Amino acid sequence: MEKRRKIISRDLRNLLFGLLFISPWIVSFFLFLVYPVISNFQLGMTQYSGFGEPQWTGFDNYRQLGRDPLFWTSLYNTFYYVILAVPLGVAVAIALALAMNQKVREVALYRTLLYLPSIAPVFALSMIFIWLLNPRYGLFNYLFHLLQIPAIDWLGDPHWSKLAMVLVAQFGAGQFGLIFLTALRAIPGTLYDAASLDGAGAFRKFWYITLPLLTPVILYDIVIGIGLGLQVFVPAYIMTGGGPVNSTMFTALYIYKNAFEYSQIGLAAAASGILFIINAVLAVTIFWSSKYWVNYRLA
Repeated sequence: MEKRRKIISRDLRNLLFGLLFISPWIVSFFLFLVYPVISNFQLGMTQYSGFGEPQWTGFDNYRQLGRDPLFWTSLYNTFYYVILAVPLGVAVAIALALAMNQKVREVALYRTLLYLPSIAPVFALSMIFIWLLNPRYGLFNYLFHLLQIPAIDWLGDPHWSKLAMVLVAQFGAGQFGLIFLTALRAIPGTLYDAASLDGAGAFRKFWYITLPLLTPVILYDIVIGIGLGLQVFVPAYIMTGGGPVNSTMFTALYIYKNAFEYSQIGLAAAASGILFIINAVLAVTIFWSSKYWVNYRLA
């Protein structure tokens, strides 16, 4: 009995020491994540302009959002962007990782060049793309002219504006490319040697060895990509301002305009709460589905 009491006392002491060491993270989690989320939902049930005291209105802001066609347009634009940008970003990141994994001279230089665009400020990339996508003298339309393809008004045509935002997003794929590169280099070479002995070609090696063993990183990329995609703001704010014809009015931009241009902070908080719930539901769904397609085994 005395021995058991000592074991329990030791385990309790270890638990307290463990909690003490991680207490900065616990405090930060509740202070900078849980509390702001709860406060945001509380603010979303008020009418508040940024001055004076918030007036409690219950679910009026949510009902107003439900009746606002622009809010539904912003959700459509955001989902359109996420559905295109996230899978394309995964494909581009894997392609970059495969390119950076080649055994060629100056490979370190190539890796640096492929990674550099991902650390450039989004503001700077957006300003560069305003020039690159210019319908009259932009580089993209100049290349189209050489190929005898009609010029595209990337930022002025509602049919192309969201695709332009998706294109800008791919210049940040180098960061995830390095993560995929690390995963690639962790795959045992013996698996490829065995596949070669069985007569497998490059495509079959990629499909049956490389891709399955990259699925944990693909899961990470998808979850992070969806979170970032739902919050896309800077390119649309700088390059189009939400136009043309609200075709790039993403939900984050809709929230910004209501909060800081129209002084409807309560309405903006309600919209951000809905966006948070959407993000959480998508993340939980993807993690739940991962048991069917993510492979954590090396063989």
